[in-house]
Amino acid sequence: MEKITGAEAMMRSLEHEGVKILFGYPGGAIMPSYDALYDHKQTLNHILVRHEQAAIHAAQGYARVSGKVGCCIVTSGPGAMNTITGVADAMIDSTPVVVICGQVGAAMLGTDAFQEVDVIGVTQPITKWAYQIRRAEDIPWAVSRAFYIARSGRPGPVVLDFAKNAQTALIEYQPQQVDFIRSYNPDPISPKSVIEEAARLINESVKPFMLVGQGVELGGAREELLALCEKAQIPFGETLLGLSAAPSDHPLNMGMLGMHGNLAPNVMTNQCDLLIAVGMRFDDRVTGNLKTYAKQAKIIHFEIDPSEIGKNVKPTLAVLGNCKHTLAEVTKLVDTATHKAWIDGFAPYAEKEEQKVITPALHPTEGPLLMGEVVRRVSEAAHNEAILVTDVGQNQMFGCRYFKYTKPRSVVTSGGCGTMGFGIPAAIGATFGAPDRTVCMFCGDGGFQMTIQELGTIMEQQCPVKMILLNNNFLGNVRQWQYMFFNKRYSFTPMINPDYELIAKAYNIPCRTVIHREDLDAAIHDMLTTEGPYLLQCAIKEEDNVLPMTPPGANVDEMMLEVK
Repeated sequence: MEKITGAEAMMRSLEHEGVKILFGYPGGAIMPSYDALYDHKQTLNHILVRHEQAAIHAAQGYARVSGKVGCCIVTSGPGAMNTITGVADAMIDSTPVVVICGQVGAAMLGTDAFQEVDVIGVTQPITKWAYQIRRAEDIPWAVSRAFYIARSGRPGPVVLDFAKNAQTALIEYQPQQVDFIRSYNPDPISPKSVIEEAARLINESVKPFMLVGQGVELGGAREELLALCEKAQIPFGETLLGLSAAPSDHPLNMGMLGMHGNLAPNVMTNQCDLLIAVGMRFDDRVTGNLKTYAKQAKIIHFEIDPSEIGKNVKPTLAVLGNCKHTLAEVTKLVDTATHKAWIDGFAPYAEKEEQKVITPALHPTEGPLLMGEVVRRVSEAAHNEAILVTDVGQNQMFGCRYFKYTKPRSVVTSGGCGTMGFGIPAAIGATFGAPDRTVCMFCGDGGFQMTIQELGTIMEQQCPVKMILLNNNFLGNVRQWQYMFFNKRYSFTPMINPDYELIAKAYNIPCRTVIHREDLDAAIHDMLTTEGPYLLQCAIKEEDNVLPMTPPGANVDEMMLEVK
């Protein structure tokens, strides 16, 4: 059998796993692998980012819209450490990525060699699996196991720390296929009695309400979700990451849950008699004060990860397994229902929010541009079919509130970690993960500058990212909290910004700045009809606030509709 280097074995193993896109940045300890990659350019499309943080965020964006495992490759020490934020982000948001990082030779481990960092020690708490490849013979097994763990069950990140000696040693290569790991049960199955009990609780409820999380997207369970909700007439709200799990205009879709979600679903959470949580983890931004959260209701938790059961909210019944299967099984047993009076009860709260918050945000009659109106006009101009990518902050909340969704896997945002700088590289990854779709990335002036160097990647690759910069010359979300809770003491949140048009010109990216409302629609049309990347800068009202808002520590139904 032919002998090849470990670096070559790594490339062949990646191809065996179906990898076609690699985001990365070369360096000393990973150089043998990059030398091997040179001969695989026709099968492994390597995207050179400008910073390792962008490599993993791009892999996340790719994974979120494609449903495949994202992959990035970096060097040791600072290269590996620059991916750590993205690894943590992927872990808490259940994003399947594999990070391959170089490492010093095995003989030098523990000597504080040049660019040596204990990558395994750092990443074990924030990954599904972290493994150091010290021998070339272990490469096929380690790579197959890594991808199996990353994609199976509740998805997440895996790190492979690739020692330099393992990259250069010769082995007889034989691909491996790992599809079973003892003591690892990625797809638990609930007994028939649990399915029957879930159906009984739904059939007996008068005021059921469903919380839809990203698990529905990850499980490909949109049809199963809607079948259950439509048969039993269960209204539902969606978490931030679950927003595109169902069409925005579905009659049972009551909107977004959480701190900056819609009024009706948050209020009705504390009025329902049965709360059905599907593929979500009862995050504090969704629940508010846990001491008062849905205490009147029985709770069913559909979840694939047993560690989430009872972690924050103790359910009456836990239904373990992939929700694509468990929802379908429960649907067979539930009765056809109406719940008209209960569903109609959402309308007064929706109308109140429409009058006090949504109409002023989307249809202002005077003054500077508002974030909400920009988001909604972009969404509508893209026929509500585009992929929304956001950075973190007010742009994220306005983006997720006012963008509309018709297709699955249409929201790419940093949920649990709240990582500023996520937007640009994640949007780059999204264009490779869904090349046939329009990708609209909303960003604030703060987050934009955190990964602004990735305009170089966009320029080189001609990634067709439609970037909408919502520029209010502030770190807007922090400023809002300072306004509301810190007596308007704007401590280091005002921003003195560069000329973004000149920066875009330097990267040969078309750019237009909109100040006046009457110019907005034409600018959006130019952006969406221009081939390749585009930067649309919108001058936003400096003190535009995201509302409604559940103040930190407040009950989920105690939402503020205005800032006094």
